[in-house]
Amino acid sequence: MNDFSPASTPTPTGAPLDGGAPVESVSPEAPPPRRARIALIKRLADVVSLPSSRVNAFERSMTSNLLVETLSGASLDERKRVALRVSTQTDLPPDLAAFLLQGEAEVASILLAETPLSDSDLVQCARLCTVEHRLAIVRRRDVAELVAEAALEFKEPVVIEAALKNAGVRLSARTLDLAVSLSRESPRLPPLLLRRHEIRPAQAYVMFWWCQPDERKTILQRFAVGREVVQEAASDVFGLAAAEDWADPVVRKSLQFVERRQRNRAAVDRSAFESLEAAVIAAEAGLTRAIAREIGFLSGIKPATAAKILTDPTGEPLAVLCKATGLKRPALLSLWRGMRRPEATSSGETAPALERTTEIYDMMAVDRAQTVLRYWNWSLSSALTPALVLAMRDRDEGLENLTLPERSAVMALDLDRKA
Repeated sequence: MNDFSPASTPTPTGAPLDGGAPVESVSPEAPPPRRARIALIKRLADVVSLPSSRVNAFERSMTSNLLVETLSGASLDERKRVALRVSTQTDLPPDLAAFLLQGEAEVASILLAETPLSDSDLVQCARLCTVEHRLAIVRRRDVAELVAEAALEFKEPVVIEAALKNAGVRLSARTLDLAVSLSRESPRLPPLLLRRHEIRPAQAYVMFWWCQPDERKTILQRFAVGREVVQEAASDVFGLAAAEDWADPVVRKSLQFVERRQRNRAAVDRSAFESLEAAVIAAEAGLTRAIAREIGFLSGIKPATAAKILTDPTGEPLAVLCKATGLKRPALLSLWRGMRRPEATSSGETAPALERTTEIYDMMAVDRAQTVLRYWNWSLSSALTPALVLAMRDRDEGLENLTLPERSAVMALDLDRKA
């Protein structure tokens, strides 16, 4: 006779399987006892947490399947206890990781704090779960570009701020473009963006237009670079382009960015003014649209760029224009007066905006000011293609198909369109 034969020795109703004290019968209406489930959850979690020397991959996977099934009806506290138990695992089974990550934020945050997780698990969590999950993701010690992109694509300011504050978050150019674009409506973002090592001059120059004065100064100090190296490298290309009568528009546009001369000498012959200085003197009596256009042409920039500079509310771009074109300090003051900006406070001191503008003028070297001015001119006018116009109508779609200057123009010019 077998030692264990359930068919021949049925267990009496109310008697325990191990022959111990009888248990109370349970009515169909009463909730099922949970001691067995709690114990089973704990044992399964223990097995999943065993080192690879104690359990092989197949056993761990099978146990994980059982644990996920058992946890489906578990309480929040039970799921939190399991998350704590397995949070130190370096090879958490995928099904268990997905179950815990895509559950309540209180459970997921336990794993998201320190547990090694695959990028695919984190991306899925970011896209399928809540803002609390995404916030926990971008606070991790190390966050890959793809994971950060998935977490920030919902455009939640609190998540973007947390990501920018965390040096362990790696940001792609596309993610930075998104953050720069959103910084127009979120004044807390520009200072955080300017602290990121990934941000590039193209992004900083665009963000300049909606930054505060101190942030504008930082941008001009940090990103206004010289062009000596590229000028030297391309010095022989000017002769080649001239021999071809400047027939290649791409080469012509690029060399216009590189060349040392800023003013448009050919524009003097077609202008009503004999020089840029003469146009500035005329502007002191009142800056009209016609004079502003002439100043733009004589300065070697497009009317759209000139209009943006001469209508800027705080004045720093005016300092860049004057320094880049070789205008002296009196010319800066003439333009300031022509724009009808206050020169002094009620107490007789220099107006703060004029003082900041003068400081920027004194701070910048000519070549670096030209770099900034030419980038603005490039991004604000040369990129006005049909694709750009379409993107300006709906800037949230199709930006990935635009070039860098086109994306820059979308962000800068769309701000004007909303104003």
